[in-house]
Amino acid sequence: MQLYISRRFPVLSSSSPTAASSPAPPQTATMAARMLTETDGTTSYGTLAGLSILFIGYGNQGRAQALNLRDTFSAHPLSPPPSIRIANRTDSYHDTALADGFFTSTNFESEVYGADVVFLLVPDQVQPSLFIKHVAPNLRPGATVVVASGYNLYYAWLQIPEGVSAVMLAPRMIGAGVRSRYQSGTGFPCFVSVETDAGGAWEVVTALAGAVGALRGFGAVVCSARDETLMDLFAEQALWPSIIVAFREAYSTLKALGCSDEALVHELWLSKEPAEVFEKMAEDGFIEQLKLHSTVSQYGQLGTSLTWMEEAAVTPVPAMREFFKDVAQRQILDGEFADEFYKLNNEGKLEGLLEELYAKSAQSELGRGERRVRERLGMKVKTE
Repeated sequence: MQLYISRRFPVLSSSSPTAASSPAPPQTATMAARMLTETDGTTSYGTLAGLSILFIGYGNQGRAQALNLRDTFSAHPLSPPPSIRIANRTDSYHDTALADGFFTSTNFESEVYGADVVFLLVPDQVQPSLFIKHVAPNLRPGATVVVASGYNLYYAWLQIPEGVSAVMLAPRMIGAGVRSRYQSGTGFPCFVSVETDAGGAWEVVTALAGAVGALRGFGAVVCSARDETLMDLFAEQALWPSIIVAFREAYSTLKALGCSDEALVHELWLSKEPAEVFEKMAEDGFIEQLKLHSTVSQYGQLGTSLTWMEEAAVTPVPAMREFFKDVAQRQILDGEFADEFYKLNNEGKLEGLLEELYAKSAQSELGRGERRVRERLGMKVKTE
């Protein structure tokens, strides 16, 4: 089968192979994203009747989504019934799949050859080589490849064969949450998209999203692989690093003013207050949750943050904004980070570099202080 070599950073057009023959749901005039729910009439499990569904990888997401699918097919029998099979190398995940009662094979090629739907749920850095060697040459015309992250589709590390659909079904939480929320009936936040459409891809991805439980509650957001990649990597490379730096600087500033390691560690994170604040942000609203705090806290947080923005000429805010823009455009959209990560992984340097970064972070004032406190309290401490 001839491979379709997509552009490195594809821009969709009506003539592109990625332009859906069953078009993406239209955006509103205000560019609000389309939400797909169980009750909007867009989903029919019947689309999946008789299909052979293969999960490559039975780890974090693979197990949760496979179990959810099986439970849905049990609760809503289809005729002919779909089949669910697992392809995984011989390891603990392979053993777990067998224990869960799934047909499990280590022969990726033959399993892909017989599949109508292929969930590719192995780590991002493993996907390209596995896809090139074992998946792409064996995909049948009309098959659908499902990924849980837009990363390899956006950067075109996955070359999708002609006549094959590529869709994204990306839960916004770890597999344990995907499974537990399905079992509780509450659903979970999820992004869905069709990146290449060989025919009927929207029907397939919405049916799969419904069957794994992603359309319950508020439903799934229609979001492209490009936007999912941008937001995901931006959080990892701009937002959370900024928070890490803020915590480190706050720790050092307060330590220099006489605060003890014990008090700082408890105040800043060991109490789990930040986790409770984020949980309330999700439940009540980013700003509205402030009303649960003391009046002193409300005034301090709102007044300081707004003043900081308004006096941007004499604060680090412009520098932060430029940093955010640079990360979004140069590192993510232009592919600098992806190229660096791919090169390090291929050269076998990634694991060693990560160890160096962890060691360096552990030597910060915050890292050293936390270690002393955890040792004193008899809490788990990483051994050198």
